[in-house]
This record gives sequence, C-alpha cells and structure tokens, in this order.
Amino acid sequence: MEKFSSLQSSAVPLPIEEIDTDQIIPARFLKATTREGFGENLFRDWRYDAQNKAKPDFILNNDSYKGKILIAGRNFGCGSSREHAAWALVDYGFKVVVSSFFADIFRGNALNNGLLPVQVSPEFLDAAFKAIEQSPESSFTVDLENQNITIDATGQSEQFDIDPYKKMCLSNGYDDIDFLLSVKDKIVAYENR
Repeated sequence: MEKFSSLQSSAVPLPIEEIDTDQIIPARFLKATTREGFGENLFRDWRYDAQNKAKPDFILNNDSYKGKILIAGRNFGCGSSREHAAWALVDYGFKVVVSSFFADIFRGNALNNGLLPVQVSPEFLDAAFKAIEQSPESSFTVDLENQNITIDATGQSEQFDIDPYKKMCLSNGYDDIDFLLSVKDKIVAYENR
C-alpha cells in the first residue's frame, strides 16, 4: 500500500444515503481473486445502462467532478461484507471516502486496503456538498497526522477519529502482514526468550 500522510484534492459528490456494497460493486463482478480491475465496475449499475453505455446523469460520468475524494451520504458501505467494495474504490482512484456514518465492516475493509474513511458530522457533510455545488473544483485537505479534514475555500475544518493502529499502518503504507514483518525482529527476540 501507499503511505498516507495528507491529501489535498477536489472531490466527487454522491449525496445518496444507504449506499450498500452491492451498489458499490455488484456481486456478478466478484469473480477475480486479485484487487486489480474492479474500478471499471465501480457503481456499475448506476454508471452504465443495459447496453453498457455510460449514463450521462451519473456523477462519475460527469467530467466536471474529479478527485481522489468521494463524498457520500450517510451509512456508506452498508450491506454485505465484501472487501471488493474497498478494492473497487481504490482501483478507481479514490484515496478517501467522506460520510457522516460508515458500516463497521466496510470501515475495516477500507482501512485494510489503504482507503481512509473519514466520518464527519452531518453539518460538515452538508457544508462539503454545498462547497462542491458552488464550485465543482472545490478542494479539500485531509490531514491524517492531525486527524482533520478542511474545506479549503472556507477554512471550515473538522476532526475525525481513527484507530491508532490503523493510523500507524496507513502512515507507513502497511497492511497487517507488512506490520508484522516490520516487527519481525521483536517477535523473534520475544520467542527466543
């Protein structure tokens, strides 16, 4: 995984609540065993019609909205516990997902795959959507070390929580196995005692 310290980027707004993992990546695309290639099917049924033509009214098909941050409605990642949802978001190019609530299993899968879920208050989420509505190029700064997110145009900022272990892993670009390998000498020394 890539190391994550801070990110300044524009954002893609998706003000829909209760986005479940089957909407993020439909079950029929879960046949691969590697993480690559899932981004092309991210929100597949919302992005494309039955003839595989892009739906012009879906936000990811609108060139006005770009960035490495997805700002979504409340309860993002609910539904089944498929890790592929995080894979699809990362493969598409997102590094951060912002919402006022995340399903616990999705949050864990995201953090395990280098995707930072930033949970904010409903008021901050509303302000973020308004900033993008006023200007699609609006940028946001996500600072992992200080655990805050800022709407750059207004300076409005909010703290977010993250498990200290997962914060350390993201900061170093570790998954759980990488972390264990990073402390292998300590584990061996402990076992030898």
